[in-house]
Amino acid sequence: MEMSLIVASPVKFSQLGNNNNNNSIPMIICSSSTKSRIGFCQITKCPNVSLKVATRSISISHSHHAVSIKASEDNAISKPKDGVKLYVGLPMNSVSDCHAINHSRAISAGLRALKLLGVEGVELPIWWGVAEKEAMGKYQWSGYLTLVDMIQKAGLKLHVTLCFHGCKQENIHLPKWVSEIGQSEPDIFFADRSGKRYKDCLSFGVDDLPIFHGKTAMNVYQGFIESFKTSFSPFMGSTITGITIGMGPDGELRYPSHQDQNKNKISLGAGEFQCYDQNMMNNLKKHSENHGNPNWGLSGPHDAPSYNQHPIINTFFKEGGSWKTPYGDFFLSWYSTQLVSHADKILSMAASSFSDTPVILSGKLPLIHSWYRTRSHPAEVAAGFCNTVNRYEEIIKVFHKNSCRMILPGMDLLDEQQPNELCSSPEMLLEEIRDGCRRNGVEVCGQNLEIAGNSESFEQIRKNLVGGNGIEVFVYQRMGAEFFSPVNFPLFSAFVRRIKELELELDSDDLAGNGRDSAVFVPGKNRKMQAA
Repeated sequence: MEMSLIVASPVKFSQLGNNNNNNSIPMIICSSSTKSRIGFCQITKCPNVSLKVATRSISISHSHHAVSIKASEDNAISKPKDGVKLYVGLPMNSVSDCHAINHSRAISAGLRALKLLGVEGVELPIWWGVAEKEAMGKYQWSGYLTLVDMIQKAGLKLHVTLCFHGCKQENIHLPKWVSEIGQSEPDIFFADRSGKRYKDCLSFGVDDLPIFHGKTAMNVYQGFIESFKTSFSPFMGSTITGITIGMGPDGELRYPSHQDQNKNKISLGAGEFQCYDQNMMNNLKKHSENHGNPNWGLSGPHDAPSYNQHPIINTFFKEGGSWKTPYGDFFLSWYSTQLVSHADKILSMAASSFSDTPVILSGKLPLIHSWYRTRSHPAEVAAGFCNTVNRYEEIIKVFHKNSCRMILPGMDLLDEQQPNELCSSPEMLLEEIRDGCRRNGVEVCGQNLEIAGNSESFEQIRKNLVGGNGIEVFVYQRMGAEFFSPVNFPLFSAFVRRIKELELELDSDDLAGNGRDSAVFVPGKNRKMQAA
């Protein structure tokens, strides 16, 4: 009979027979088939423990940080369903545009701390504007390769995010050569009604236009993806287990509808439509002509609210407003269709590129919860999510078609924490999207929206991960000074412990069907752990 006990953080085992340690508990490991028992007397409680139990011979090794009891079995026992795999996002600017690792000693120490804490791995943003900065097709992966090697040596798994956008907060831009094209071809960028350009990602209107030295945006994205795949092939499936494909502003599938709003300031506004670059307007014009109403393609809605204007008072989105008219239905349907089409193009291309690798692909949806409790849903609509009964259904079907997981942020948010005047409900919106994913067989991964500075937010994350929610991967954003602060890191450590404890609690039905299964009983805790 073989059992394995792996401790992911430094622990001390109390002396045999010593019952004076209040932090220790007796543990008995037994085989349900032979009724034999092996006692480990007193074992000090440790924050992160995972156990694997199988049958046959026993071997034991002991180090300062781990205890392992391993073996093999002639007839493999079916593997139980994995628990939630926890990842932590690395700093956004982990690699500089000079291809050096920023704060490498701090990151190295952080990786060791996360490994000891027992998390599965880390998430790394890889920026288009860093790796393909100078010229189209000229890729420089050296800094990222060095960092991935560090992660591998730390014994952590890696989820990569391919970022086809910029980030003003971190002073990360699109590639220099893309910006140069944008100077002569400004319509490669989204524009609002006033003509203001959003220059941190490309407009959906250039997906199929050969503007980039004879190549389309999709061609350029594919070249980046193929170069990444080739350069990181030694890590694929071993260290790199998942890849997220960036699809819009902040990597999310949406329009940059809030481009003129201060992210750190609460605003009543729902954002603006972003369809006024010439390429998008040409598309709208053609669609209106095909629809038999050419005048509808001359512009976006004339009565749409501005960024900071109250969206449901005397605007397009008011009760009985233009959004309920045939024109409103025409425009919103076209607007959301462009978003769905973009998602299908980029996810289909990525799925094809990575089809011969063992990595799992994912894409990220935003959780635009302001004004959710209104009929017109103005904030969601401005971001591209059409106001219908099943407005996320078409997008979810695209994810299913391309075998992609869907990343949903905001699992730390509670309705009670939102300003009443925004008619917001992050919890209801999250559940609506998850219901759609369940119906269509799309796996959901979770993220937090903010670094949780209180136990209530961590408890909300935990509630969203447990039970029948079916979430196997959660990425906590993001490593940095605030993450490791005396306030946040103890809260995160306690959160990890709670998730690990849940992994040890097994449904007794899983054990009943196999008489050979072994189990671990923790006296006084009424807890049974299944064999692996």
